[in-house]
Amino acid sequence: MIFRSGRYSGFLRPISYGIDLSIIHILAYNFFLQDFLFFNYIFFISIAWVVVSLKSSFYEIYRFTHVSRLFSLVGKQAIVFFLVVFAFFGFYNELQVDSYDIIRYVFTTMLLIGVIKFAIYYLLKKYRLFLGGNTRKVVIIGLNQKTEQLRKLFLDRPELGYQLQKTFDLKGNNKSTLQDCFDYVMENNIDEIYSSVAELNNENLNKLIDFTDNNLKILKFLPDNKDIYTKKLDFTYYGVLPILSLRKIPIDEPLNKFIKRTFDILLSLTIIVGLLSWLTPLLALAIKLESKGPVFFKQKRNGLDYKEFFCYKFRSMKPSPTAHLFQAVKGDARVTRVGRIIRKTSIDELPQFINVLKGEMSVVGPRPHMVSHTEMYAGRIDKFMVRHFIKPGITGLAQVSGYRGEVENDDDIINRVKYDIFYLENWSLLLDIKIVFQTVYNAIRGEEKAY
Repeated sequence: MIFRSGRYSGFLRPISYGIDLSIIHILAYNFFLQDFLFFNYIFFISIAWVVVSLKSSFYEIYRFTHVSRLFSLVGKQAIVFFLVVFAFFGFYNELQVDSYDIIRYVFTTMLLIGVIKFAIYYLLKKYRLFLGGNTRKVVIIGLNQKTEQLRKLFLDRPELGYQLQKTFDLKGNNKSTLQDCFDYVMENNIDEIYSSVAELNNENLNKLIDFTDNNLKILKFLPDNKDIYTKKLDFTYYGVLPILSLRKIPIDEPLNKFIKRTFDILLSLTIIVGLLSWLTPLLALAIKLESKGPVFFKQKRNGLDYKEFFCYKFRSMKPSPTAHLFQAVKGDARVTRVGRIIRKTSIDELPQFINVLKGEMSVVGPRPHMVSHTEMYAGRIDKFMVRHFIKPGITGLAQVSGYRGEVENDDDIINRVKYDIFYLENWSLLLDIKIVFQTVYNAIRGEEKAY
């Protein structure tokens, strides 16, 4: 979700990593007479810098981050970087670099990095203030001392980029209903909702959470009610005001997004070049000999942010004008003989690695449903829309946990959604790798609902 409205950190952070590492390595070049040792330095320092940055949250700078935190981050990073560089030159003592030169190098490097960091921070503020870019449209629900402080913060500090559209009073003489808020949010394309928990009873609180989940809106709370802490929330400060976000999605972090995308590209290229390059002609011949129609079957599915895309498969059924409406069932007469084999082994799903390479899907993620089924489940199954916060996958945690194939009753789809939400809230590369291996194992072993 790099390019979601108002969010620039998706490309600013990777660019910042690149700029900072370039400064580190360019300024160090004169220390080395041998290219081999310089490459060792690049490799060692790059890994150390990234690891230290992740631990110190060096690149986690937000629009509401105070300038004092920037000084703190640069100072801490400089100390650790100094120790790492000294450790490297201590290990390669044959370089005979003077300690004073190392100190001067670290000071110059961190000074340049700090200047660039502050420049980006202030330029973004000016960009929001004078050009109106990088903004988010927000509303506040509830009228009390806490929400009044937040309202003043949004209005008094336009450089933060929060455009307050409306404040809803749920208890006053001219009170609004929660439904009025929902209608306004949808009609005006609001990005974020800030709500005072004290203004909501449990029923309205659940309604608000369900609405934001099902409509892909960002919900944040002003924590003035201890009941909200029973949920998994992300806590931060806007100035001195504590703010809670409903959930933090690890894949939204730029580095995690880069890691997952790199994993997707490497694995999809391996499958496309190493397997599909020779398997496709063989399957094409078998599919064509048995029944008329195309080799590939494409069907519209809903992906990231509910956007539609064409999902590819090897055709395993006889062509049908109603294929976009009816899911395959056990003993389905539409399935061909070749189709039964490739569906049983999940080979029919392999062309979706093309979708992965195009960036429409991920190797691991919530399985995309037919558009007609998505519309049906969105209105019937609570929190079904949450799965569209991330890219759909060829396989997923729900699928390797026994919830794949035909949806026989609502419990099947409810449990699928539970696993999907757990995955998006707890993603890690190791979890992806585990799910991939489990998928391959299940395909070799054979699954009951693979028909």
